[in-house]
Amino acid sequence: MILSPRSIAALFTGQAISIFARFMTAPRAIWQGIAPEQHQRVYFANHSSNGDFVLLWTVLPAPLRRQTRPVAALDYWLKSPLRAFIGRDVFNAVLIDRRPEARTTDPVAQMTEALDQGASLILFPEGQRNGTDAQLLPFKSGLYHLAKARPEVDLVPVWIANLNKVMPKGEIIPVPLICTLTFGAPLHLAPDEAKDSFLARAAAELLALAPASQVQE
Repeated sequence: MILSPRSIAALFTGQAISIFARFMTAPRAIWQGIAPEQHQRVYFANHSSNGDFVLLWTVLPAPLRRQTRPVAALDYWLKSPLRAFIGRDVFNAVLIDRRPEARTTDPVAQMTEALDQGASLILFPEGQRNGTDAQLLPFKSGLYHLAKARPEVDLVPVWIANLNKVMPKGEIIPVPLICTLTFGAPLHLAPDEAKDSFLARAAAELLALAPASQVQE
């Protein structure tokens, strides 16, 4: 297979981003509830930094990384040609339009199409960066609809610790700091489980992976 110059550039850029992320954060993956095996999964994580999906993608073993696509905001990643290249070419992101009045494609349909093509996904159910004092923002309904549409796919909670301290909001230069990513046991939608009940259970399973020092009383 002969790669185009753009594909080669995307490959090298992805490797460079991964090396930089590892240098700045020395990320440690803790496979607490599941092994890093070649299974289709939806990794859903807390969202406190723009670097969250980069770090999660980086700590996956190479075979898993090649099949995993982040779900990301279209308006952010298409803001400039460079961002568009990174979002589309480097990470092959599933780009979701967060403006209901402007979107022409259903976000759940976009995600299920990616799953049907064999991809795994990285998803942030909070829907936006959490800049509050709460551990988690309320989950959007997308995770539930995805679980309902593809009940056989493992939904794996991943708690990302310390990354918001590496790149605080508004800062340009990252601060080197060790980050951990704890992978929990997979979830599935129970028969007849209501949306609110499922989302509360998913949030609780994710929060249970947080280091004790980050859990509020």
